[in-house]
Amino acid sequence: MEKTTREQKMEAAGRVLEVMDTLRRECPWDREQTFDSLRNNTIEETYELVDAISDHNLEGIKEELGDLLLHVVFYSKLGEEEGAFDFAGVANDLCEKLIYRHPHVYGDIHANTPEAVMQNWEALKLRKKKRKSGTLGGVPRSLPAMVKAYRIGEKASNAGFDWEQKEDVWAKVREEVGEVEAEMRSGKQECMEAEFGDLFFALINACRLYGVDPESALDRTNKKFIRRFNRMEEQSAAAGRSLQELSLDEMEALWQAAKREE
Repeated sequence: MEKTTREQKMEAAGRVLEVMDTLRRECPWDREQTFDSLRNNTIEETYELVDAISDHNLEGIKEELGDLLLHVVFYSKLGEEEGAFDFAGVANDLCEKLIYRHPHVYGDIHANTPEAVMQNWEALKLRKKKRKSGTLGGVPRSLPAMVKAYRIGEKASNAGFDWEQKEDVWAKVREEVGEVEAEMRSGKQECMEAEFGDLFFALINACRLYGVDPESALDRTNKKFIRRFNRMEEQSAAAGRSLQELSLDEMEALWQAAKREE
């Protein structure tokens, strides 16, 4: 990998800003973009980066980081045009925030574990912003539900609201399973949805306590299911039949065969 000096990195950042200025001035598409019009593209680019990270595709990560950087620069340019902020302001505010939230690096606070760092981080965030909405006010409303549940659990834990022992979470999971089963018998759709939500929330908290990323875990299972299901279809087609023509027992046999091949 070609090494770059600090000066080269600064030059590259300046080049990105210059390209953005040119595009905003001369490209019809770039000229008409707004904060709102870019929002969905930003979300899509973020997920593309997540895909590259999940695949451990370093070249892909590099490319997707560039795409995401474009959005940071683009929003900064829009802010500059409105006289609200510019890229320098964004970068400097970030530096000040990082320094403030790392007193164990830049100050005299001691935090020797990641857990201690996170607890201190949350306390400083609340003190700095003085949120009327409290500990959970910093969880973005637009986060996907699973990620939001995980962050809620983290923030509540950092405030001291958590199980004393991680094993205690399983009693809550079992309790929620029972409540789901009870509501399933009632047949009330809204109540069933509420209890399934409680069960998901308990399982996500279990993931958090055991150091498992629930999004990654579910994505892994999705990929595994797709892989095995595709293999079932291949085996069925090789026998001259579609899956729809098979009995459940025959499909189960193909499923088990697909599992054994892994």
